[in-house]
Amino acid sequence: MAKRDYYEVLGLAKNASDEDIKKAYRKLAMKHHPDRNQGDAAKAAEEKFKEAKEAYEMLADPQKRAAYDQYGHAGVDPNMRGPGGAEGFGGFAEAFGDIFGDMFGQQRGRAGGRQVYRGGDLSYAMEITLEEAARGKDAQIRIPSWESCETCHGSGAKPGTKPITCTTCNGGGTVQMRQGFFSVQQTCPQCHGTGKIIPEPCTTCHGKGQIKKQKTLEVKIPAGIDDGMRIRSVGNGEPGTNGGPPGDLFIEIRVKKNDIFERDGDDLHCQVPVSFITAALGGEIEVPTLNGKAAIDIPEGTQAGKQFRLRGKGIKGVRSSYPGDLYCHIAVETPVKLTEHQRKLLRELEESLKKGGGKHSPNGETWTDKLKNLFS
Repeated sequence: MAKRDYYEVLGLAKNASDEDIKKAYRKLAMKHHPDRNQGDAAKAAEEKFKEAKEAYEMLADPQKRAAYDQYGHAGVDPNMRGPGGAEGFGGFAEAFGDIFGDMFGQQRGRAGGRQVYRGGDLSYAMEITLEEAARGKDAQIRIPSWESCETCHGSGAKPGTKPITCTTCNGGGTVQMRQGFFSVQQTCPQCHGTGKIIPEPCTTCHGKGQIKKQKTLEVKIPAGIDDGMRIRSVGNGEPGTNGGPPGDLFIEIRVKKNDIFERDGDDLHCQVPVSFITAALGGEIEVPTLNGKAAIDIPEGTQAGKQFRLRGKGIKGVRSSYPGDLYCHIAVETPVKLTEHQRKLLRELEESLKKGGGKHSPNGETWTDKLKNLFS
């Protein structure tokens, strides 16, 4: 049966770039992979997989592609010893590695033939006050650290002994496993990718070569940070395996509840108690801010719930150009524990207000009208 044109197999034109060829092959390999096709479709998928593989390994190699473009299949047939008949599958191996990584999610490096793994990330919860969040602070925290074992000097082996080469992988840290009709490289299950076996582990570190300790870390909390934000400290996580890079430390900020202020983004809100005399007659009151005190003029006849805005008295967030505002919400206080004389004065005031009609109660007439409409 005559072979199909390699460009036709990959669905490409003859002027396709090297990247186009690679992408087309990866797409077909993923689609027709034996592990993704079962039952009656498996045989046909396997043939298409092999066909795509052959097309790619020829077109991915510049010399073989040039020979194929000039002589067709004869130019790359090794039995015909044409210009492109030399063996070599470097391009295919590269693409296969990329495809295998896409299919199984492998993200690992290699060092000296062994698998290299990045260390895990650590999380640390730091509780700070609202004032500290607004102004920022320098803090010290205690976090886990790993140091080389002084007993075995980091080898993991009992003093007087040495690690030996793993006989399963011959020190390579990986083994070949069969996946369908081709082989797959996996981490050695015996030595877990280290390439070595420790017959007599160190009793101090139990064969790990490292001892877990504590260290003090200086942390700078930026001004304006908010609850739930995280600070990343690069390289202060768990150590990597086989010389891999360490993980990172993430410091999670938790802002304590404040007795006076509530934060809403860069703005602050607070409840300001005002006596009903001041609310009725007006006057100047002091209100708190994060930077001291400020004065507010209370107009005559101020009602409960009235809101006053102090511009720029909020918090300047870590990503903000200007600070937010402070909103003061007026809470009119009703006097308690009155004396008989005070009660008498209030009753006299009430009678006097009633004689004035609705002009002394701005919401009273509106409320009365609403009730009449409700029950009419």
